[in-house]
Formats: sequence, C-alpha cells, structure tokens
Amino acid sequence: MTDRFRIALAQLNPMMGDIAGNLAKAHAAVAEAADADVILFSELFITGYPPEDLVLKRALQDDARDAVQDLAKDTGQGGPAVLIGTPWREGGHLYNAVAVLDDGHVAARTFKHDLPNYGVFDEKRVFTPGPLTGPIAVRGVRLGIPICEDIWTSEVVECMAETGGEIMLVPNGSPFEVGKEDVRLNLVAARVTEARRPLIYLNQVGGQDELVFDGASLVVNADRRVAWALPSWEERIALTQWRREAGVWLCEPGQRVGAEERLPSMYHAMVLGLRDYVNKNRFPGVVLGLSGGIDSALSAAVAVDALGSGRVRCVMMPSRYTSQDSLEDAEECAQLLNVAYETIPIEHAVDAFRDALRPVFAGRQPDTTEENIQSRIRGLILMAISNKFGPMVLTTGNKSEMSVGYATLYGDMCGGYNVLKDIYKMDVFRLARWRNAAMPAGGLGPHGRVIPERIIVKPPTAELRAGQTDQDSLPPYEILDGILECLVEKEMAYAEVVAKGFDAATVRRVEHLLYTSEYKRRQAPPGVKIGPRNFGRDRRYPITNAFRDAR
Repeated sequence: MTDRFRIALAQLNPMMGDIAGNLAKAHAAVAEAADADVILFSELFITGYPPEDLVLKRALQDDARDAVQDLAKDTGQGGPAVLIGTPWREGGHLYNAVAVLDDGHVAARTFKHDLPNYGVFDEKRVFTPGPLTGPIAVRGVRLGIPICEDIWTSEVVECMAETGGEIMLVPNGSPFEVGKEDVRLNLVAARVTEARRPLIYLNQVGGQDELVFDGASLVVNADRRVAWALPSWEERIALTQWRREAGVWLCEPGQRVGAEERLPSMYHAMVLGLRDYVNKNRFPGVVLGLSGGIDSALSAAVAVDALGSGRVRCVMMPSRYTSQDSLEDAEECAQLLNVAYETIPIEHAVDAFRDALRPVFAGRQPDTTEENIQSRIRGLILMAISNKFGPMVLTTGNKSEMSVGYATLYGDMCGGYNVLKDIYKMDVFRLARWRNAAMPAGGLGPHGRVIPERIIVKPPTAELRAGQTDQDSLPPYEILDGILECLVEKEMAYAEVVAKGFDAATVRRVEHLLYTSEYKRRQAPPGVKIGPRNFGRDRRYPITNAFRDAR
C-alpha cells in the first residue's frame, strides 16, 4: 500500500469536435505530467463539452473511442495513469463516461449517474444515466470518480465513500456564472463533510458558443480546507502531492488563487467567450459599428482585449441625426484602442430608400419605420464589409435593450456574436469604468483609459431622430434593470415586483414589452452567458404567447 501519491490536474481548453486536436493536447499534458501517478482531465474532454446532438453521430463516437485507445498507449511506457472524459457506447447505450487508462489499455470506465436537464443542460436527451458505482483502484489508491452533476446531490459520493473510495476526483464541465465560485465551494464542502474524504474539483476552461468555462479548479482536504485553487480563465497543469496520514489522504498545500470580484469576472468571461468564438470558428477578426455610445465602445474594448487591435475594425456610419459629440467620441475611442477606423455616411442611402418608398408611404407621417431604415442600412454596410473581407460582425445590444425589444431586427441586431447580450445597461456603465481603471489578465489591449469619459456620462441615445434619448421610450435604466432582474432572473410574479416598490404601470409595461419581444430574441445572435438566466439556453419562452400575469 502506497503512502505517497501524485495527481496532475489538467485544466485545459478543448475544442468542440476537434478530436485529433484534443488528443494532441492530452498527449502533451500526459508528457508534461510524467512524474504524476494519475492525471485527471475534464468532462468529455476528448470531444469537448457540451456536445449536444453532435454526440449522437456514430462516427464521432467511434473517433472518440479510437482517440482514447490511442492515448492509452502513453500509459504503457511509464508516466501517469489517465482519467479522461469521453462519450462511450456500450450495450446499445451512450454514456457520459470517464475512461481509466493504464498499462497501455482502457483499464476501466465509469459512467455519469445524474444527468442534468435544466438551465443550459440537456443531457437526458443524448445520454443514458449510469448505475451507482463504487471506486476504481488505480495504482494502489481507490479513487471515486463522480462526474460533474454527480456531486450536486449526496447519493453518488456517498456510495463511493461507503464502498471504500479514498479520494474523490471530479471532472467537470461547469459553465461560468456570476457568483458561481462560492456556490461550487459550498457544494464541494458539503460533499467533503458528508463523505469525510478529500475531493478534487477539476473544471475545463474556454468558450463554447454562449457558454464560457472559467476553470477555477479546487482541491479540498477532508478537513474542508482548500489545498489548491487554480486561477480562472487560464490553462494550467498542476501537480498535486498527496500523503496518507492515519489512513486518510491529505493534499499538500499548493497554489491558492482568491475568487475574482464581480466586475472583473464578468469582463474576463466576455473576453474569453469572444476570443474562443472568433478563433475556434476561424474568423480573421471582427467588425463593428462604433457609434460614439457606450455599448459599442465597451464592445470594441472587449474585442481588442480578446483579439488585439489589429483584428478589430470599427466603422462610424453617421446620419443627419448623428451629433458632433458622437463623431468626436467615436474617433477618440478608436484612437485609444488603436483600431482601424473609417467613416461611411449613410444619408445618401437613407435618401434613396425614402425616394423609393415615397409612393408607398404617401399620406403617412414619419415614425419608427424611417428610424429602423437607418439601422438596417448600417447592418447592411457591416455585413458587406464582413462578406468582402471576412471579419465577423460583432453586435452591441445589451440585455436591457434585448429584454424590451429596443433593437432593430436586421439592423443593430445583425451579426454573428454579442458580448453584451447578457449584460444589463447599468453593468455596462460599471464595466466601462472598471476597464478604464484596470487591465484584464491576458488582455491584448492597451493599458489605461480606453473609453472616453464623455461616452460614459452622456445620456444614451440611438440618434435615429432629432433630440432622441433612450429614456424617451424606456424607464430610467436603474429602474428598468431592477424590474428586469425580478422578471427575468428571478421569474417573480407581477404583484411581487410591485411589492418591491416599483410603479405598477411601469412593471406592467415592461412585462408586456418583455413578452412581445420574444420573436426578436429568437433571431438574435449568440452571446456570452454571464448571469443565471441568459436568453436562449436558460430562458426558453414561446414566441406565440397570450399569457399575462393578471394577479
């Protein structure tokens, strides 16, 4: 019986469907962790997570199995045993599995028991739940291997501990959400307390469509003390040292990074989500409309921090309603960010549309129709640049606007990705001030101020008609965001929202706008999930919907 053990934690960034690339990354990690007894990879690492219906393709399942068997060869020449996440077909069923590789072959495998089917998760659609199982002996140590959701209730860990498990190794695909680090730590502490066993919580890092994974892996000893806390947002291979004392395994202290504060964690999530979306989909860069407003300015800053200034192209598209302040502010912002910047006036195009539609619109007063034509011309220009030169169009609407439909289909909603999609307007202001005062870790943009102060302090406006401001048609954003927080994030009833002190008529109006804008959101591009209820994967409402909370 050994009294010393070394476990390597591979907190890495796999790419969905790139089995050859993920296998190469795994080979490299195993080589780097040559002194370890065991190396642990994250959930479904070999395919990427979450694979959704892609995992139902038999060719993908076969390629994943071949890759796992190829990786197993590494363990026949010394080095660590390998615990790697993979889909696994057996007995006519498909499982979310961890394969245990040792002595040159697949020595064992274990299957995920609790399949999540809420929020962003839909695993019961594609996987069969595995049975409750005991630990697996790996090089003289009995390892419990619950997979992600298996530790959100006590049953799986309890079973593994009662049947002799000594250390719990938990591979995860846990998406980022503001405040989730505390939730994870409390969850791990609960399982450790119940099982009286140490636990390794290994999470992947990287962006996958709307989801972004923050890493932040943990090792917690049986006394509930944190021995290791890996950094968020970074790939890292950590070699943890273990010793057995009085029959209980203890991890020796290592790197312990403190939890991030709210604003930097949100900003880092946007940066990594956009970087991986652009790079993994092989776009050369992004192009966006820089209006002189705060949403486009913050979006441009995130893009530069994610991709570097050389891969970001900004376009000012002024109309007759564009103020001199906006022209000056957009140009200053572009200079601060050191991005390619050009001006393409749209007034001639607007006049052409007005002339073409004049016979059709005869006798009708100008209204939002003419305003939306301006927005759609801008979308057309950005898409033309994208088609001609290849950069993806980055849209810039925030969650407050998307909630109440303050956005134009095929206009400012036109594009491939939106880093502000899950960011309320008041947080847009906070994040702009934070970025001006701080440099994000791993950011590729300039140090110091990147958003002109006047952009932050001036009243928001779409500038689609003379003298327009957002508050002409919306409640003040501090009120709107408070109501939306209740209706969207917490699904509170109308009466409950009013009881919190909001004006009843305003709540009713916001609720109406929220419901009637569903058709727009259904056509919106994906964006980084930041909070507990993002539009799309978390909150799935019908477009045709006559229900209203009448209580």
